[in-house]
Amino acid sequence: MADHSNRLSIKFLFIALVMFIAAIAVGSAVVVKAYSEQRHHRAEQVQQIRNFASMLANHVVLIEQRYRNDVRGWPDDVLAFLEEVPSVLNVHIYMNPAAVGEGPLDNDNIKATYDRIGQPQIPKRTPGDLARLIQPREYADGMEYMHPIIGPTGEIGILFIRVSGETYDNFISESFMRSLVLGVVILLIAGILAWRFERIITGPIGQLIHFMRQVARTGEYSSQINANGTADSAELSDALNTLLKRMAGYVERNHLMEQEYQSLNAGLEEMVSQRTTALKEANQELIQTLEKLHQFQRQIVQNEKMASLGDMVAGVAHEVNTPIGLGVTASTMMLDRLKTLKTDFETKNLKASAMQKFINEGEENLNIIYRNLNRAAELISSFKQVAVDQSSENSRVFVLAQLIDEILLSLRPRLKKLKHHVVVECEPDLCIETKAGPINQILINLIMNSILHGFDDIEEGEIVINATISGKRNLHIVYTDNGKGIPDELRKRIFDPFVTTKRGQGGSGLGMHLVYNLVTQALNGSITVESATNEGVKFDIIFPVKVKEADKVLNSPYE
Repeated sequence: MADHSNRLSIKFLFIALVMFIAAIAVGSAVVVKAYSEQRHHRAEQVQQIRNFASMLANHVVLIEQRYRNDVRGWPDDVLAFLEEVPSVLNVHIYMNPAAVGEGPLDNDNIKATYDRIGQPQIPKRTPGDLARLIQPREYADGMEYMHPIIGPTGEIGILFIRVSGETYDNFISESFMRSLVLGVVILLIAGILAWRFERIITGPIGQLIHFMRQVARTGEYSSQINANGTADSAELSDALNTLLKRMAGYVERNHLMEQEYQSLNAGLEEMVSQRTTALKEANQELIQTLEKLHQFQRQIVQNEKMASLGDMVAGVAHEVNTPIGLGVTASTMMLDRLKTLKTDFETKNLKASAMQKFINEGEENLNIIYRNLNRAAELISSFKQVAVDQSSENSRVFVLAQLIDEILLSLRPRLKKLKHHVVVECEPDLCIETKAGPINQILINLIMNSILHGFDDIEEGEIVINATISGKRNLHIVYTDNGKGIPDELRKRIFDPFVTTKRGQGGSGLGMHLVYNLVTQALNGSITVESATNEGVKFDIIFPVKVKEADKVLNSPYE
């Protein structure tokens, strides 16, 4: 069963949502109310200080008229009555010299001041300070304001007043506390209502959850439940009861099907056992047949190699026959001339002209014998090396151009009867170390394939063998001809065994399969083919080699 302990319940989410909405509503109301009261009270405070300053200015006009001609000046307690007004902290009265016939305005023009007991005196204001107080302005503990004193003759002075904001602060604090208490009460009421409604909503759901857990634990799908707390819960319980009825039907049908399966499995096990025994026997026969097929295929491939070597033997034997025959003829002629010379010498009839003729004919015949015997030796040496390479799987160091020349020399009996050309593009000093036998067999099979298939009905064709070093350790051989090409359906299966277009005409279908195996298995390389009908063929062969210095082996004969 899945662990749901880290998930929130409907009960918690419902109560949290209600409390959150209530908190937002109450908080918004408190903030709006506090902001409105603050603006309203500030407006009242501004109006109050204006009214009080205006009334006090009128009082100052009366005092100024009363004591204008009194040489003693204004009495010190002229503003003492302000002690009865707790909100007034400081008052400065500046008289305008122009209006009273005195000098310019400065701090000596203060006619009267009032500082509430316990309130620190503030510095006297300059005309610039007073000019900035045309409108009431708040400061840290209250509000200050400058009001003109207007007499019968015009403005006769300036009144500076500072009032306390303690009453306003107390009012704001009390208002905030009342709003806070009211908000807490509203939140408590909202919490109680949310808890009550939550019981109504989630009670049936909890009952359904408990019932479903019991059904899941006991598997009694025939049980029914009736949760009618709300219309939604009643519909949910009806749907759940319908689902349980269907589940009970499914369980019953599943039980019957299991009984049928058990009886069916009992019969199937015996049938499977019999089929398994028969399959094992058939599989064993198939393995044996496949093994025989592989042996047969390996034998056919080996026969293909031997047949290729046999054709080469026949060709080389025929090719060697001509120089040896010429050598025999020249040697026979030399024996005849020598016999005649001996007879003349014994009968003392030997002439200088006859001796000179014998020497000239002997030199000519010996040259003929040497050339033909040397040609036969080259053919036999080339055939010997090719035959050894085809039967050997060992690596050796050789010059690639010489190896290709030896291969072409061994194929000369077949090639000289045709007008096809073989062009070799290879560095003459390219010396490598690898298995020469697979390369020998690959090139022979490719050339013979071109002659038998590619140049069929073509009198004069061209074969190009290009060999280069790719990178540092790979030999890249590109073999191309301009023959008939390979059809698409055959090109896709060209490396499969027994695929040939000359079936019944001497083609075994193993030549290209042998080439593929030699490249991929013997040389650990890769081969790809590109061809189309009447567009020739191209084979890309790449396999790893070791590049050697050619100085040591370039001019040395193969042993």
